[in-house]
Amino acid sequence: MPALKPTDFAATITWLGCVADREASLRAEPLSEVMLSYAGVEGEAHGGLVRPSCSRVIRQHPRGTEIRNVRQLSVLSAEELAEVAAKIGVGQFHPAWVGASMVIEGIPDFTHVPPSSRLQAPSGATLVVDMENRPCHLPVKVIDEDAPGAGRKFKAAAAGKRGVTVWVEREGVLRLGDVLRLHVPDQPVWAHLDAARR
Repeated sequence: MPALKPTDFAATITWLGCVADREASLRAEPLSEVMLSYAGVEGEAHGGLVRPSCSRVIRQHPRGTEIRNVRQLSVLSAEELAEVAAKIGVGQFHPAWVGASMVIEGIPDFTHVPPSSRLQAPSGATLVVDMENRPCHLPVKVIDEDAPGAGRKFKAAAAGKRGVTVWVEREGVLRLGDVLRLHVPDQPVWAHLDAARR
């Protein structure tokens, strides 16, 4: 019995990017297409089958512990980035500022799609949503290089609008203009979720 439900929700890829060296800069370089392997995007700083654990999972693993890499790409919503831009006082929010791998347009409230949802491209390439990507202070310097003073406003402005992290379930190519179809887990929300979060 299928566990994932294809939906009528779809999104168009409006931006693709890659961060080759996070130590040098968080700023992503724009691309017209990327080839996804099971390790993510070749040359991407967040790529690889495994990664050292970070603050996202500090309650599960000591920092630096080798874990499975389910944060291979960072996917954001064009609609949500427009809201962030308005809140920080810039005309346009450049995905490169936050080291984005991909920006899509067309799925409402994208940051809150259910974990384990899939985004599937025409090539068959399939991305699995891990979880919401929480905003942090790291983009401040990059944003301020282009929009002085706007960087410090980013973390608060991007709460609930920072997109999601994903990992590659099926290899294939992604291109600007591709339409991705959203597939969601066919299960109800856990009845005890609010209690577990307390």
